[in-house]
Amino acid sequence: MKTRFMMHALLASVVATFFCVAAPLSNAYAATPKNASQENPIDTYKLLQLFGDVFERVRADYVEKPSDQKLIEAAINGMLSSLDPHSSYMNARAFKDMRVETKGEFGGLGITVTMEGGVVKVVSPIDDTPAARGGLKPNDLITHLDGEAVMGLTLPQAVDKMRGAVGADLVLTIVRDGKKPFDVTLTRAVIPLHTVKSHLEGDIGYFRITSFSGKPTGELKTAITKLNRKLAKDNKSMRGVVLDLRNNPGGLLDEAISVSDIFLSHGEVVSIRSEQHPENAQRFNARPGDMFKDLPVVLLINGGSASASEIVAGALQDHGRAIVMGTKSFGKGSVQTIAPLNGGEFGAMRMTTSRYYTPSGRSIQAVGITPDIVVQQSKLQVIEPARQQRERDLRGALDKENGKAAREKAAAKAKKDIPEDYQLTRALDLINGISLYKNASN
Repeated sequence: MKTRFMMHALLASVVATFFCVAAPLSNAYAATPKNASQENPIDTYKLLQLFGDVFERVRADYVEKPSDQKLIEAAINGMLSSLDPHSSYMNARAFKDMRVETKGEFGGLGITVTMEGGVVKVVSPIDDTPAARGGLKPNDLITHLDGEAVMGLTLPQAVDKMRGAVGADLVLTIVRDGKKPFDVTLTRAVIPLHTVKSHLEGDIGYFRITSFSGKPTGELKTAITKLNRKLAKDNKSMRGVVLDLRNNPGGLLDEAISVSDIFLSHGEVVSIRSEQHPENAQRFNARPGDMFKDLPVVLLINGGSASASEIVAGALQDHGRAIVMGTKSFGKGSVQTIAPLNGGEFGAMRMTTSRYYTPSGRSIQAVGITPDIVVQQSKLQVIEPARQQRERDLRGALDKENGKAAREKAAAKAKKDIPEDYQLTRALDLINGISLYKNASN
């Protein structure tokens, strides 16, 4: 009886400490929920007592001696993960890995994932990483890791298994589009997050942001300056911009806001609101100054564009600053607050606390951003016309040059002329069309 009393006291202390530690870290924890009065404190205590009874019974009678720490961590994670796919508990090691990742370099496969139907779902692979080179695609389902089923694991546990020593292989079993499963072997590597890639398409600037972790705003500003200097050497200036956010899984809110600010000179970028705490709503506005000085902008998105990417796309779309092209985005419009527990000694809890809204008041959650112009990614190929007799078909006709060499050269040229990225080609065509229209109007 004494042992049971001590265990309940310990559990009550743990629960009290848990909430006290979390309280200062977010307004969502500091305020008392408005619907708290609907809960009977006596019933809540009885449920905590039930938890204590189960915990005690497991410790005493389970077939093998369990770890108290693992039991408590599993209980906390079960409570959080039952809320939605993005709420979870991170132990001290996972919390440390997360902080390394957001700073811009981490070890692993280079893949952003979520949980769906008990298996891991790919949101998007990161460019130039083992996952991208291995051919993983958004919406792929990972059912096994090195032959072990993912079903039954939490998302943090699955992610932890995907990480490991650099150079070590991992076999992923993939289900794509409901077809027969197949295996992909990836070699773990250090994943450096150089998040911005850029080049010129004639006098149109192309900027691809692969993630909003790291420092994409600074990288983007540097890339803009370099391309402008390159054009200035030829007495040219930038005529339009393609901002490519396809397969960008998101990242830091601050970076999404500051990237949007590069294109906007005024107005709201995004707002954050909570049903439980409407008084804690936050609105973020752009500052004066548009680095592209009203140049036409086409923003590319697809099903792998999530979270911070959708904030940027929604802001530029609502302000009419960019034409959004591609396919509907992922629809991850919820905000997670990360609260270290006891200064991080016991890890941290990640909990969904609010939702993102675009400047016009649209919720991104589970809906995503619908492009202004829907363009599916397509593959073009040369279609040979119906066979017609030509000079070269006549008996004894001469070739302009050696026949075989000429045919090989023509085939190579035809293959080279086929655009590899159909969506990008359509974006460039649109900017060219806008420029022609403006010139004709002038």
